[in-house]
Amino acid sequence: MGQKINPLGFRLGTTQNHHSFWFAKPKNFSMGIQEDEIIRNCIKDYVKKNKKLFSGFEGIAHIGIQKRIDFLQIIISIGFPNFLIEGRTRGVEELQMNIQKKFHSVNRRLNIAIIRIEKPYGQPNILAEYIALQLKNRVSFRKAIKKAIELTEQTGTKGIQVQIAGRIDGKEIARVEWIREGRVPLQTICAKIDHCSHKIRTIYGVLGIKIWIFVDQEE
Repeated sequence: MGQKINPLGFRLGTTQNHHSFWFAKPKNFSMGIQEDEIIRNCIKDYVKKNKKLFSGFEGIAHIGIQKRIDFLQIIISIGFPNFLIEGRTRGVEELQMNIQKKFHSVNRRLNIAIIRIEKPYGQPNILAEYIALQLKNRVSFRKAIKKAIELTEQTGTKGIQVQIAGRIDGKEIARVEWIREGRVPLQTICAKIDHCSHKIRTIYGVLGIKIWIFVDQEE
């Protein structure tokens, strides 16, 4: 079973927590989920437009959302220093205005908090961005994966698995290639595993990147 479902959803309530915290009545539940999706897409679109300031990296590990009746808290975990956390409040203010425009009819205070991650290459989303950037620069997929694994091993993780699917290196037939280092126990619920699924558009088509990182195991 652990091989067939999302590792994060498989471990919710044990080693994984929800990225959204709010309560809604059943008839308003779908609207709350759509609102979360709009907020996350708005943040990602804003970062992509200002990608030069991010040195080619988005660097967003995950986006947490906490909702109350009259208050909306957004927590953005970022791996690399950029204009959002170098003391420049202009980026945060612009991002806050963009989100408020999406929900101009909602009377709710908005606050955006930026958290810097000490070991960014221990986060699968940031690692997938790194591999995607290397593939766009025509680097061999094996070199890109091995370099990413080396960066992850420096963070003290216990295991990592990287998978790439699609027309790799422009081959005519799509295939799946993967490399694993260390232990990645997908069927152990008490094992804390971070996972992400990332897609990249190349001149040969779309490539899919999946990363599993085994962080620790609870006793």
